[in-house]
Amino acid sequence: MTSRIEKVIARQREKIADGAYYEAHQQLRTIAVRYIKQSNYDAAADLLAGGATALLRAGAQQGASASGGDLAIMLVVEVYNKAEWEISGEDDDMEGRARKKRLVELLREFPSDEPTRKRYIQEMIGWSGRYGPLERGDPELHHAAGSVYAEDNEPYDAEKHLVLGTSESAETLAKLEYEWYTHDEPHTAAIYASRAVFPYLLTGNLRSANKALLIFTTRLSTSSPSLGVQDVSSSSSDVRVYPALPLLNFLNLLLLTVQRGSADLFQQLTAHYATQIRDVGIWDDFLAQIGEQYFAIKVPRQGNPLMDMMSNMLFGGQGGQDNTGGRRTAQRPAKKVEAPPSSMELD
Repeated sequence: MTSRIEKVIARQREKIADGAYYEAHQQLRTIAVRYIKQSNYDAAADLLAGGATALLRAGAQQGASASGGDLAIMLVVEVYNKAEWEISGEDDDMEGRARKKRLVELLREFPSDEPTRKRYIQEMIGWSGRYGPLERGDPELHHAAGSVYAEDNEPYDAEKHLVLGTSESAETLAKLEYEWYTHDEPHTAAIYASRAVFPYLLTGNLRSANKALLIFTTRLSTSSPSLGVQDVSSSSSDVRVYPALPLLNFLNLLLLTVQRGSADLFQQLTAHYATQIRDVGIWDDFLAQIGEQYFAIKVPRQGNPLMDMMSNMLFGGQGGQDNTGGRRTAQRPAKKVEAPPSSMELD
């Protein structure tokens, strides 16, 4: 950042400290537009990032955080996009990493209840998809967005980003799902675990599916010793068996089946647990898609079933604000499997 930009930001910070938020916001926009017209994108980026940070830190009083959010969005839309700044995804892409780091740092400045944050995240991910190697967006930016939503107890928004995140995202997602599960009935554990396992499988990320389930079940075993977990080992694999939670056993066996790539074993597995799967009521389409994707078991197509399933179960058909206009909070899945009898034999 040049000394000239530093002086401009310092003057605007004085205005912000005095409560002149609107004046500071308008002056920062005006100067930034001047730099953008000159194609001096680096100067515009420094100015907008510095001004946005100062306003976001000032909080919601008199719209300061909204003004900061506006400058942050302008940074992405008018600078990152117009400059066509690219990211390669490689570790040696220092410029790309610095640009992503700036966006992540700015994201962390947003108050959790600032409405412009969602638009900022959309623009940030959109830029990385247009000028990066992955059309769905940069994994590190997805992880940052998902982590922020997870910290703010907004599970539906967190899920859709963490599923497309980094290798670290599986742990964050598993912890989120487990925390969500603790507010529900004990026998619903598999439903919450599946919210990590199925999306990872559908995006071809078997490693993260395994990692998420392991973290979820480890927490479950630690916090609920009365479950009577049994470890079953063979020459090729180790499996935790939950006598009272057959659907959790199903998820474990499903991951092993995917690794082996056996269509016959997949069909036997789903047939064996057909009753419990039917009771859940929301797994059939996911399992059909997994069967087609991993075992070439064709299913009738109507529209885009993958997108429909991900939208209905994962991406928040039950989310949004409550009737009082409050913030979104974790909600239970709409349908729950009935609790198994306490005398259930090992499944």
